[in-house]
Amino acid sequence: MSKASAYFTVNSIGGKHGAKELKSELDKLAGVISVSVSDSSGNIAVDFDTTGVRQEDLKTKIENLGYDITNVRLENHIM
Repeated sequence: MSKASAYFTVNSIGGKHGAKELKSELDKLAGVISVSVSDSSGNIAVDFDTTGVRQEDLKTKIENLGYDITNVRLENHIM
């Protein structure tokens, strides 16, 4: 398993409901290990298995849910 973390910043999450929706929808993607969403800062952190999902898949899912991504950062973890 090759693990990575992706960090996204969006303009507005829309409160607790938006944060819950983002977490729920991202958790459904195969390969996602954990999701953390901060509705106050607009930050989304996703730990994932790169053999199951790609950063681009996460980005597409967030955009398809109606969010405008303003920043993306990726960290690969050597295991």
